[in-house]
Amino acid sequence: MSPASPSPADARRPPPWLQPAWEALTRARAAGRLPQALLVSGPAGIGKRRLVVALADALLCSAPGSDRGFDRGSGAAGLACGACTDCHLLEIGNHPDCVTVGPDPEAKSGEIRIDAIRDLIEREGLTPHRGRRKIVIIDPAHQLNRAAANGLLKTLEEPSPTTLLILISEEPSRLPATIRSRCQRLALAPPGEAMALDWLAGRVAEQEPRRLLHLAHGAPLRALTYLVDGRLERHETLFVSFRGVLAGVRDPVTEAKGWSEPEPRLSCEWLAGWVSDLLRLTVDPACRWLVDLDRRQPLLELAQGVALEPAHHYMRRVFEARARVESTLNKQLLFESLLIGLARLRRTGP
Repeated sequence: MSPASPSPADARRPPPWLQPAWEALTRARAAGRLPQALLVSGPAGIGKRRLVVALADALLCSAPGSDRGFDRGSGAAGLACGACTDCHLLEIGNHPDCVTVGPDPEAKSGEIRIDAIRDLIEREGLTPHRGRRKIVIIDPAHQLNRAAANGLLKTLEEPSPTTLLILISEEPSRLPATIRSRCQRLALAPPGEAMALDWLAGRVAEQEPRRLLHLAHGAPLRALTYLVDGRLERHETLFVSFRGVLAGVRDPVTEAKGWSEPEPRLSCEWLAGWVSDLLRLTVDPACRWLVDLDRRQPLLELAQGVALEPAHHYMRRVFEARARVESTLNKQLLFESLLIGLARLRRTGP
């Protein structure tokens, strides 16, 4: 079953666990204390972009202060009205005072390049067209290449009083320190498990919410993505491959193609999850917290043939690969190397 698609209104307001962050932003807005640059960070799938969209909507709305509320009916003051001309332009993505800068969809590197920053400054300009403020969203900000980051830094050093720059990032440490230091940080975290499971209930039907939540590392919005585009099926296929390579019954080079496409970063994350579960079970076979709850028994069997120290070293390799997988490097060769390394974790003696 596919998850229930969010309504347009739901997609433009934060989920309930971000209500404290929303209230803080609302108070800052009411007091005129919003910064000129805001860095919103946190894991994927916790609602960062919903929060940013709600803030942009409220700042550009002609009559903010709606009580439309958060998901599941909890009240939230300060949301956009959803009915004015500005809200209509925002909803259709055509508001002249809300600009999003991201990677070139036709480029393989996934980087935000200097051309995008130059275009923002020179063609779009940082002066509002309709109201008193312009909102510029850089997403994902950690994909800025060096030249683009330097170009953005000049804007941050001489900010326009009518412009709010919002940087969104899952990996803020990859941003230059000079950029981070010129932004006010808003670090967001996943909700507690009870709140997340309550929110997922009714959205995943017969699927097991707790399993999906663990696979998504506690991020409820991300958990829903496992029910689309055959991700759960691909997760199962790659686990069979992982198990076979580690057990020595599948050839790592042959298996690599299935890992390198269509979502190589997700493949890296799943590999990291299974290896981290192996490490936990090697140390404590009764460990209760696993990323992949449904794979305890096969992972426990695999863990008995893995030495702890080499597995720790291998885990670092996987993390390094995950950080580089969206670059222009050859994905096939990357996964060949990773799976050959996985096969070598298997003990050949006592």
